[in-house]
Amino acid sequence: MSIIVNVDIMLAKRKMSSGELAEKIGITPANLSILKTNKAKAIRFSTLEKLCEVLECKPGDILDYEK
Repeated sequence: MSIIVNVDIMLAKRKMSSGELAEKIGITPANLSILKTNKAKAIRFSTLEKLCEVLECKPGDILDYEK
């Protein structure tokens, strides 16, 4: 079972680049890449909140669960 991070889908819907998103939420492009490739072991609520704010979405639009 795992949590899937769909940041790339939201980026495509918003026509935004990864670099632009990283800058707007205040994380490095490398850390955003870790999120996008589902290699992150955790995410801070403050980062999730910023992602939702910038991408104009809800946490459920970004996070998914698969068995």
